[in-house]
Amino acid sequence: MGKRILRYFLRFLLLLLVTLLVLAGALYGVIYKCCNGPSEAAKATFITTILETGQLKFLASWVCSADEIQAVVDQNKMKPMETESDRSLIKINRGQGPDIEDPVTPEGRKIVYDENGVYIEEVAGRTFFGKMMVIKDPAQVIVGTTYPWGEYGKDLDKIVKECGGVGGVNGGLYQSDQNKGGKPYGVVVSKGQIQYNSPSQRGLYLIGLDESDILVVKDIQGMKAADVEKYVKEAKIRDAVTFQEEASDVNNHFVPLVIDGKGRELSGQGSGSNPRTAIGQRADGAILLFVTDGRGAGGHLGATASDLISVMLDFGAVTAANLDGGSSSTMYYKDQYEMTSVTFYYQNSSWRLPDAMVVMPPAK
Repeated sequence: MGKRILRYFLRFLLLLLVTLLVLAGALYGVIYKCCNGPSEAAKATFITTILETGQLKFLASWVCSADEIQAVVDQNKMKPMETESDRSLIKINRGQGPDIEDPVTPEGRKIVYDENGVYIEEVAGRTFFGKMMVIKDPAQVIVGTTYPWGEYGKDLDKIVKECGGVGGVNGGLYQSDQNKGGKPYGVVVSKGQIQYNSPSQRGLYLIGLDESDILVVKDIQGMKAADVEKYVKEAKIRDAVTFQEEASDVNNHFVPLVIDGKGRELSGQGSGSNPRTAIGQRADGAILLFVTDGRGAGGHLGATASDLISVMLDFGAVTAANLDGGSSSTMYYKDQYEMTSVTFYYQNSSWRLPDAMVVMPPAK
């Protein structure tokens, strides 16, 4: 009996090994076809998309040399963008008078806010599906965190509820290995207090709101911790996270999308297609939080940089920036997930996060 069980077990292992080899061969064939077929666009999309992932960057090097990968990156990226903005373009309306502009969706439908001053609109693109959350009063948007930091972060719904919020989206750059999510990268500011200050990654941007509730996108590359502390104090930053701008064969991240109502210029496709999270602000001060799917969810690849810029401009953004995306991209509102991780296991939750952009209920 024991030998028979062992024989069956060995046959099972052999079958499993053969299956895995067949799948690996099929995957290699698909990747090879993308990168060496007649379509240069398919090659560019594959390489730029896979370089934005956390764990699968190595797939590009399976069939392409480092020089080929770098050439694609150089041909498909975003042009530098000055982020010093004209603050006078934002005139926050807190109910004292008529809106600066008639708030409508890109399709022309009137935005009707709920009891929390929030409106959610579905947005469908050629390669993505997403939702835009519009928050009328920017004072309601804060950064919620799991501080003091531990090994593990928390699901988005837990961060929102512990802040006393009604909704939110994932926030800034963080250590996502093994879905622990306990440690942020860069800088985190919550309610005027710097909770994390280690601006060691290259290409960091601070993204958040100051005490006047104006959305700030600030290049902090090269700043030391003391420089960041001085800037946060002088600029009166109340809540902020960081994300990374880097175009190379190591990463392909981008941050600024819209400054002073003008979209960022692109070279080639600008970026790959992936799940995205972005934040923006309209001329009347309303905050825009946008999350998309991708990586096969709903049959979609995801959104490109061009998609984000177009959607933000369609919704009237004067300022907009990209936040952390990929499997982290998540939106939660009123006790349910509006957009969730692309991973099947997390379809009713989120990856563990150290921080999030949280929407608080309106002040009474």
